[in-house]
Amino acid sequence: MIVHSGLEKLNLNNPVVTLGIFDGVHKGHRALLDYLIGCARERQGESVVVTFNTHPRLILAENKRGISFLSTPDEKKRLFAETGLDHLIILRFDRSLAEMEACDFVEKVLVKKIGTKHLIIGYDHHFGKSRQGDFNSVSECAEKFGFGVEQITRVNSENGIVSSTVIREALLDGNPRIAAKMLGYDYSLSGTIVRGKRIGRDIGFPTANIKPADKYKLVPGNGVYAVKVAIDDHTFMGMLSIGSNPTVNKIPDIRSIEVNIFDFEGDLYDREIRVFFIERLRDEIRFDNLAKLAEQMKIDRLVAVRILSAT
Repeated sequence: MIVHSGLEKLNLNNPVVTLGIFDGVHKGHRALLDYLIGCARERQGESVVVTFNTHPRLILAENKRGISFLSTPDEKKRLFAETGLDHLIILRFDRSLAEMEACDFVEKVLVKKIGTKHLIIGYDHHFGKSRQGDFNSVSECAEKFGFGVEQITRVNSENGIVSSTVIREALLDGNPRIAAKMLGYDYSLSGTIVRGKRIGRDIGFPTANIKPADKYKLVPGNGVYAVKVAIDDHTFMGMLSIGSNPTVNKIPDIRSIEVNIFDFEGDLYDREIRVFFIERLRDEIRFDNLAKLAEQMKIDRLVAVRILSAT
């Protein structure tokens, strides 16, 4: 896959194009991308995705509080590369692009810069100023500029429509298994290990405090999770707590992410790790003392090992 930052020096062969944000590059996106790639091969052309360097909400929203996404820009590139896509074009999203009328975008970007021969869009896709561009309006533009356009149907799972919004809601509700079924992979979070209070070490369960690498990367809902932990080229089992640590923290609004990595010895401070969320074990609980917390963590570990050994 060739990655293009912008629209300069493009030399594409009979490009078959789709465009969108593709947060998470989930199963619904994959169905569209598989169709795109197959269509490009049939036409002896190249498959092209047009996306943006940042989510439009980060530019357009006045209040960014609560905004979170399933994939960082680097994660999205990796997920696209796994599909067998030929070209990924990343446009800089700014207010001038946001104000561009849909048909102007088609003419100036898709036709004149990319040379689109065929356009494929998702069932609910909208683009352009105020999201005015939809299948009907794009079809009119396509007829004017002489390229084909088609729309694929939505993808459903046993939990309903597959969409980034539904997946985000599942993760915030503490349901990583449901999210994984729609994503097609286990949701993960990367971050750097920072120093904590070292209370876990004192009760026999040393934990590593994670500072997420991207502040807009979604952190699942509070609770204790069975996780897999990637450190360099090695993967370990573990259990992870998200929340305010009510047993030891007197300030309930301070949220932390702490992981206990099973059978690991070594210094992780300032190193980056990646955790994969497999299943939520329980809610946060405030215990009367650290001894009772330690007893529960022994139970949590047994349950986590059983779950993780089966995956």
